[in-house]
Amino acid sequence: MVASAIAAIATTAATVSGTVALFTGPVTLVLPVATPHQPATRLSLGAAGHFTSVEATIPVLPSGPALSLALAGFLNQVGILAILALVFLLAYRLQGNILFTAKSAHLVGAAGVVLAVSGIVGQVLDAVGRSRLAEMIGANARLSGESQVFSAEFDTAPLMLGIALLLVAAVFEYGRRLQKETEGLV
Repeated sequence: MVASAIAAIATTAATVSGTVALFTGPVTLVLPVATPHQPATRLSLGAAGHFTSVEATIPVLPSGPALSLALAGFLNQVGILAILALVFLLAYRLQGNILFTAKSAHLVGAAGVVLAVSGIVGQVLDAVGRSRLAEMIGANARLSGESQVFSAEFDTAPLMLGIALLLVAAVFEYGRRLQKETEGLV
C-alpha cells in the first residue's frame, strides 16, 4: 500500500512537471515524419536510408499541440493512477480479509475500463499533437502529388491490460459467488 502511494505521488509530480514544461520553455520532442522520402544523407559504405522520426527542440510550443500533449500526459497519468489505486485498495481489502466482494469486482472492472480508455485516447491525443508539430516545423515536407499521411505508433498494452483487468473482475465475481455458496454450506 505504501509503495503504490509513493509511486502515485512520484508519477503525478513528474506528470505535472512535464506538463508545465510544455507550456513554459524549450521542449525537445521526438516527432514522426509521415513520409518515407526523407533521405538520410552522408552515410558511409554506399548505404542509403531514410528517417521516420526527428528529434526537435522547439523554443515555445504552439497552444494547440501543447494542449493536446498535456491532455495526453494527463490521461496517461489517469491510467497509472487507476492501477496504483487498484493495487492500494486490493491490498487494503486483502489485509481486512474482504477480498472477494461485489465491490472488489467493481473496483477491478472500473480500473480496467479507465486504463483502456485513458490509454487509447491519450495515445491518440499524443499522436495528433506530435504530428501537428511535425507539420508546423516542416519535418513532413511532401513531394508533389503526395498526400499527407497521419503518422503515429500505438501501444496496445493499455487496452490489453484493461481487458485483462475486466477478466480478473469476472474472476473476482465468480470467487465471490463461490465464497457465498461455501458460507451457505457451512
